[in-house]
Amino acid sequence: MLNKLNLLKKIAFVFVLFFPLNCVFAADAEENLDSEMEAISAQAVADYQVQGSLFQQITDLEQEKVLMQLEKERAQLDLELDKLAAEKIKLHMEIDTLSGRAEQQQQELEAAKAKLEAETAKLEKEKEALKQQEAEMASSSSSYSYQQPVEESKNVSFANKYKLVNVIGAGSQLQATVQDLQTGQNKRISVGKELDGYTVKSISLDDGIVFVKGTETQNLNIGNGNN
Repeated sequence: MLNKLNLLKKIAFVFVLFFPLNCVFAADAEENLDSEMEAISAQAVADYQVQGSLFQQITDLEQEKVLMQLEKERAQLDLELDKLAAEKIKLHMEIDTLSGRAEQQQQELEAAKAKLEAETAKLEKEKEALKQQEAEMASSSSSYSYQQPVEESKNVSFANKYKLVNVIGAGSQLQATVQDLQTGQNKRISVGKELDGYTVKSISLDDGIVFVKGTETQNLNIGNGNN
């Protein structure tokens, strides 16, 4: 029993003595292994040939792809710039055209306005001249009527001086229009009215107009005064 106890003590002593040495040896081995792995990695990196490698090919393809995309975008931008430049030129041309058209329209309006004013002035002059002519003709007709001697008026035939233009109305409301053959003026008469000193006695579609002055009678119908 005592011998066994001494044997166990000896084994325990040996274990305690050699265990730290084993730990040191293990640590040294692990450190050496790490150093060797680092050296191998460094050598592999140093020996790696980038040129012509798969990585290099992939990198080159990616760069070419990026460059092609950039080139495509640049071409698109150039196209857009060209379109904008063309639109700008077109806009300037339209502005110039509109400006020229507006100026031309303004000139045309001014010319039309001037022409209208000239036509208006011309019509006003013609109107004034016509009024003056009518006044002169009326004055001349009145003077002629007043200047006729009483004896001569008896010899004046209405058929030679006047023309019956029309008869309008109905019943006692009949009115007639006669035209002075000398002046061309039209006169509207009705029953009871006077013309050259004669009184209108009657108006009918069949007998025309009957004028009386005392015992003297004048007739004017559609058939008279047309020659």
